[in-house]
Amino acid sequence: MDVLIWIGAAVSLIGVGLLVWCMVDAVRARRAKLPDGEMRTRLQRVVLVNLVAMGISGLGLMMVIAGIFLG
Repeated sequence: MDVLIWIGAAVSLIGVGLLVWCMVDAVRARRAKLPDGEMRTRLQRVVLVNLVAMGISGLGLMMVIAGIFLG
């Protein structure tokens, strides 16, 4: 079950990387001083990616826990 732990850790790190990307993209959008409509569209995309990243991170952590319990 060590393989499941390592795969889960990798999946979780991918999710965390996407979360960092969301933060960087939101800061870039804020600094760009975009018009209200463009800012709203860009932040909606960031929120969607953020939700996906949280799901991926959660899935990776579940894989790690399952690997620990089964191992």
